[in-house]
Amino acid sequence: MLDFGSQFSQLIARRVREANVYCELVPGTTPWAQLKERHPAGLILSGGPSSVYDADAPQVDPDALRAGVPVLGICYGMQLIAHHLGGKVDPGHAREYGPALLSVRDPNALFRGLHGELPVWMSHGDHVSEMPPGFRLLATSGNSPVAAFTDGKGIFGIQFHPEVVHTPSGREVLRNFLFGVCQCKPSWTPGSFIAEATESIRAHVVGGRVICALSGGVDSAVAATLVHRAVGDQLTCVFVNNGLLRKEEPERVLDVMHGNLDMDIRYVDATERFLTALRGVIDPEQKRRIVGREFISVFEAEATSLGHIDFLAQGTLYPDVIESTAPDVVATASKIKTHHNVGGLPPGLRFQLIEPLRYLFKDEVRAVGLELGMPEEMVYRQPFPGPGLSIRCLGEVTADRLEILRNADWVVVDEIKRNGLYRQVWQSFAVLTPLETVGVMGDFRTYANVVAVRVVTSEDAMTADWARVPYEVLARISNRIVNEVKGVNRVVFDITSKPPGTIEWE
Repeated sequence: MLDFGSQFSQLIARRVREANVYCELVPGTTPWAQLKERHPAGLILSGGPSSVYDADAPQVDPDALRAGVPVLGICYGMQLIAHHLGGKVDPGHAREYGPALLSVRDPNALFRGLHGELPVWMSHGDHVSEMPPGFRLLATSGNSPVAAFTDGKGIFGIQFHPEVVHTPSGREVLRNFLFGVCQCKPSWTPGSFIAEATESIRAHVVGGRVICALSGGVDSAVAATLVHRAVGDQLTCVFVNNGLLRKEEPERVLDVMHGNLDMDIRYVDATERFLTALRGVIDPEQKRRIVGREFISVFEAEATSLGHIDFLAQGTLYPDVIESTAPDVVATASKIKTHHNVGGLPPGLRFQLIEPLRYLFKDEVRAVGLELGMPEEMVYRQPFPGPGLSIRCLGEVTADRLEILRNADWVVVDEIKRNGLYRQVWQSFAVLTPLETVGVMGDFRTYANVVAVRVVTSEDAMTADWARVPYEVLARISNRIVNEVKGVNRVVFDITSKPPGTIEWE
């Protein structure tokens, strides 16, 4: 998929993968010579915020449109097809944002099985005013006289967004392109991914030794299990207690991992080291860099004690890569925050990195974990940030403040589980703010900490919405925190979606 900066680019890729077809995002300006080496069954051109006539607008390599490979252009992608193949794109007389009705004129190929008027989601200002020579009309809409077209030889353009839930028949449109036009097979499954990944890891590692950063979260656990399946006892896992974990986390992680996975696990208690490094630090980006730096230092020290180690395995996921704007992601993407797996590694790292999950979304990782036979308790654990509680403890990170946060977080998760919501939400946790407010407990005035409660729903963490937690559950969480956690006298509930906010507060 060629990414031209659409806010929905990752969602398009997810929809393709949901159809069990592998899809990889590359910069929209990638030359056809490089694309050809990947032997694509088809190309999807994403939408984007530019106008094709802008001087700095990203352009598709015209050779990609003439290579005989099926192409589907979505929104800006459709306009690029028209622009490069002899059509015309003009600013629309009326912009089309939001719901619209699509009138299907030709219910074949892309619209096979779809007839009449279809509700779709539009998001565009420009539109195709003249189709390229040899193209025919497939559909129209109120403000788009050419809402879909084709050359009849495998190139299609659509003005609407099939990937969003507001286009109910969108997945069928994508499936028609994947299976009817590109002749793809629905063969990209958790089982096939595991087979390919283990073979790749085995070929890469050969006789080398691997050390894995094991946190107990689903990402690192699945990565470790996958690497272990590939190279067996060549892998040593290192579980670092950085002092930034949740209540009773080290004990639970070791119990689950030792109880279910037959691998070599080394436990390192580096609490004092991390807290010392974080002393006086309040900037969140600095916290992330410090935690990433200390992790690597601990691993290198442990690796030295183990003898020669060649590789470091990490549970880096695709959202981590996208948000950190790694070099292989669209150059124009905006960096949101540094992820410890992506941005925290020093230039002189002496390990080679193995990141078997680098192009997977969280739900795909869970599916792989289940296919590997991992226990559901581990696979369905809610995501936990690499920098741990350091980025949920706003302001300075100290042992006392972490204790307050751990106890408050314990209450939140306990009540979410008690009320059967744990598997329904993406994440649920507490945040210790740097604020203190006046309160009354008994007959005494208090001046104590404010704790924020964050509960969100999401599919892959690229976007998220605040969970509509029942009032009685929120009331119970608030009551328990104020009564059970010393040093807290006020609880607030975060009702910000992503975007504009992020899931974590730092």
